[in-house]
Amino acid sequence: MKNFLPVIVLAIIAAAAAFGALAQNAKTENEMPTQSTSSPQHQNHPYVGMWVTDDGHIRHELLPNGRYDEARGSRQSAYQGRYVVTGNHIDYWDDTGFTADGVFVDEKTLHHAGMILRRQ
Repeated sequence: MKNFLPVIVLAIIAAAAAFGALAQNAKTENEMPTQSTSSPQHQNHPYVGMWVTDDGHIRHELLPNGRYDEARGSRQSAYQGRYVVTGNHIDYWDDTGFTADGVFVDEKTLHHAGMILRRQ
């Protein structure tokens, strides 16, 4: 039993660390602004509409109900989710759990994930 004690202690420490990481992740998700998909809340900002990369490959449609629909190439609705605009900053939460953000540098230009999208 003496030889197993260090293994048991390490297992307990690893389990506690994993639980702590899960609890922190849940806390972070709970701090994210939420929007109900059953009763859409309208976004009050001037950026609603279509945003497209110069080559036309990526297209973000920011809908007034706080949802977005992203097309990539010929793939329509490649990604969908919700978004929140605060000032000139945008946060995205994809329906699959992916998160991203961006900055509107002016009324016609959005910088997002290393890309430049322009208002259409």
